[in-house]
Formats: sequence, structure tokens, C-alpha cells
Amino acid sequence: MSGPWLVADVGGTNARFALVDGPDGDPSRVHSLPTRDHAGLAEAAAAYLDRYAADVRPSAACLAVAGPVTAGTFHLTNAGWPKGTPEAVRAHLGLPHLEIINDFEALALALPRLDATGLVPIGSGLPPGDGIMAVVGPGTGLGVAGLVPTASGWTPLPGEGGQVDIPAATDREIEVARLLRAERGSATAELLLSGDGLARIHRYLAEIDGADAEPLTAQQVCERRDDPRCDETLRMFCALLGSLAGNVALTLGAQGGVFLGGGILPRIADVLRDSAFRDRFERKPPVEDYLRGIPTSLIVHPRPALAGAATRIAQSLRGRRPEPVPGTPSGSEPLELA
Repeated sequence: MSGPWLVADVGGTNARFALVDGPDGDPSRVHSLPTRDHAGLAEAAAAYLDRYAADVRPSAACLAVAGPVTAGTFHLTNAGWPKGTPEAVRAHLGLPHLEIINDFEALALALPRLDATGLVPIGSGLPPGDGIMAVVGPGTGLGVAGLVPTASGWTPLPGEGGQVDIPAATDREIEVARLLRAERGSATAELLLSGDGLARIHRYLAEIDGADAEPLTAQQVCERRDDPRCDETLRMFCALLGSLAGNVALTLGAQGGVFLGGGILPRIADVLRDSAFRDRFERKPPVEDYLRGIPTSLIVHPRPALAGAATRIAQSLRGRRPEPVPGTPSGSEPLELA
């Protein structure tokens, strides 16, 4: 197929689109469109193509969306868009090849190609190793995915791991989880470990302390580091994330590393490094030694999901998974940074 590929990373707040020339091409014409401004995925993609790529015709597309993709349908968990089908989007755009995958499936596919310039070690300083990898990412929602090396290549394991129960451990975390369950009927990780989650933790801490607190957005909580309750909110957020990431590592056997993505963490990277994240990641008797050997890294590459979407197109057009993994993630070329 001739022509560039259309790739996208579509979340509950923004839909980022780009064009790439093959699996190793750097994304070009990168633009984000507010999700709320469009009736659905097909309309958002059409708007991008009309505004920013009217002079070209993509030969293939992979659109990564923040929600489940099952039984031939997709649904953005944190957007007002209706459920859709890849075939309907493909027909609307008039493209010969289009597929839709979970956004963390795309992020997982990019992991073997990330080099040291796209990662910041958190806690251990260990480099990413061999074997299964996992990615966890707070954003508008909470994404979780795995990546397994097989004889036929890297195989992603998408899922809805953000909907597991919150791993509260301290008395104040347990009380926060109790208030969340009373308010929402459940205490899932996403309800606390996402953008809205920061605002909820802040509000619940004020309620526990019997204080009248100004309602704050996630951005305001991140900005007001000198405020004691905002500081506690951020540190509780990081500690809970550490416990969840440790659970993911144990569940998948992710000895290749656990990677932290999403839009929130790069803004609070200094808090994350100094928080109880790594301690809570490891503090799981009797498997502390096992977890100490698993590296944790913050993804700071600006567009990893777009690269993962391009990788998926290459897989599909070849009619198979990627080339066999030669025993270590170094079998993939590092992802070039713009």
C-alpha cells in the first residue's frame, strides 16, 4: 500500500492524530482535537484529515482508544461517544485498511522501542530487563496492559485493569476508600488513580479531617505543592499507584519492567520519585525480593502510543505478529525521539 499511515491516540479529553511513513517513521502533522467537539471517532478522524491532511490519502490507519475493544465494537470509557465498530469508521473515512485497538495495547507495543532518553527510572534505578513487561498509566482514566515475548514476536495483553479494587493499605487510605464506596457504590482504582481521582482524594481527606476545603481540580492539586492537604493528596496518589503497580507486576510476572504512562505523572515526576511509590511496589511479603528485581520507569517520550499504533499496522499488513523476539527487548530498534 502506498501513502502514509494514519495513527491516533484517543482519550476521554483529547484525540491526538498523526501521519507516519511506515513503522519506523517519525509522526508528522501531529494535532490534538478536543474529544467533546466531535460526535464520534469517525467524525474526529475526518475532521483531522480535512484540516491537516487534505493533500494526502492514508493507505492504512490504526486508532488507539481509551476503552474496551471487544467483539467487533469499541467504546471510549470516559467520553460521551456511542459505541462503534471499526468497519463503520473505515467506511466513513473511505480507507482500505483500518483497525481500532485499546490505547494501552498501543502503548505496550511501543515499550521495546523506548530507549533511555524516553524513560526515567523510578526508585530502583534498574534498567528494563528481559521478559514480560507491563504498563500502568493514570490519565483521564487508568490504563493497564502487558506485553509478552513469544516465538512469533511481542504480543500485547490489553484489558481493563483500571477497574480493579483500590489497594488501600493505611488507615487514611482505607477511610478514603470507604468514602468513595459510599459515594459511588464501588472503590475501583480508576476512581482514585486518575485525574478526577486526585480531586476526590483531596475532598475525602478534608472530610476525614472535618475541614471545609475549596473544591480543586486535578491541575490545581498538582500546582499547590505548598498546601499540606494537596501534598498529602499527591503522596497518597503515588503510594496507591505503587501498590497497584506491584500487583500488576505480580499478576503478569513482569520481570521486564513496569512502565508508568499517562498524562498526569510527568507533571508530578519529582513527587513520584520522592514518594512511597517504590516502597509500596516492593512491600508485599513474602515476595519483596522478587519485586526488588523488577525495574519501574516513568515514560517521558511524548508520543509512545502513536508509535505503538504504527507497529500494529505493520503487524497487520504483514499478516502476522512482529519478527521473533531474540531473547531480550534489545531486539527492537530504539524509538527515535523528536
